[in-house]
Amino acid sequence: MELRVLKYFLMVAREENITKAAQLLHITQPTLSRQLMQLEDELGVKLLNRGKYSVSLTQDGMLLKRRAQELVSLSEKTIQELSHKEGPLSGEISIGCGETKSMSILADQIASFQSKHPMVQFKIYSAIADDIKERIEKGILDMGLLTEPVNIGKYEFTRLPLKETWGVLVREDSALARRGAVGPEDLRDTPLLMGSRELVKSELTSWFGNDYEQLHVSATYNLIVNAAAMVRSGIGAALCLDLGVTYEGLVFVPLAPALETGSVLVWKKNQTQSDVISYFLQHVKDAI
Repeated sequence: MELRVLKYFLMVAREENITKAAQLLHITQPTLSRQLMQLEDELGVKLLNRGKYSVSLTQDGMLLKRRAQELVSLSEKTIQELSHKEGPLSGEISIGCGETKSMSILADQIASFQSKHPMVQFKIYSAIADDIKERIEKGILDMGLLTEPVNIGKYEFTRLPLKETWGVLVREDSALARRGAVGPEDLRDTPLLMGSRELVKSELTSWFGNDYEQLHVSATYNLIVNAAAMVRSGIGAALCLDLGVTYEGLVFVPLAPALETGSVLVWKKNQTQSDVISYFLQHVKDAI
């Protein structure tokens, strides 16, 4: 497979129309159609369902789209890293970030670094730790800001100083909203929304102790903004970190006994970094 053809395929997938994609690529429609058919022949699968006025991706086409996006992104990133330019430090740093208050610390470091090196751009990707780690392994992300608990055995890391507090996000008309804190016994009869990461589930299981078996977990989630919408609709109370964000009609109540966690900035071990990434990592280490 050629990267050029993968880019053609991604344009068709985006536009859902071969003629329009060909115009945007500045090639003829027959040429683009031929390239797509050759790609299908090379892979031995059908990638597109061709209609009279539009095309759609098959299951194999959707898989190739995900892989092609990763390959093209990695290619562009590699070109940037290998491009040695005279003059000011420049380049792109891609960071995966979970939902954490420690993002404010990282944001301060990004701002102070850019004040010294304004030609450096940052690309922020928001996701849960497992997704971020996978993208670091594939080389799509340079580093990740992860909320513990997380397995960091494969990574170099810098621990950020801010501690995060666990609690429950409840509707303001809930009896729990009037509590200063909630314990395991207070949540036995409350439907709960819980994070989908297995290590997080294990951490909360330990906190609940024997009460865990009596809990009613009504849903799992990976982004608190979506969980907040479900809490507002009465689906349950969301076990989450206090991110310092207020949600209309909702109240955060901390757990008792208190449950806290930290955050780490991680990057791959024993990997040669570009100058711009090395300088930024040293900038963060010096500040923290």
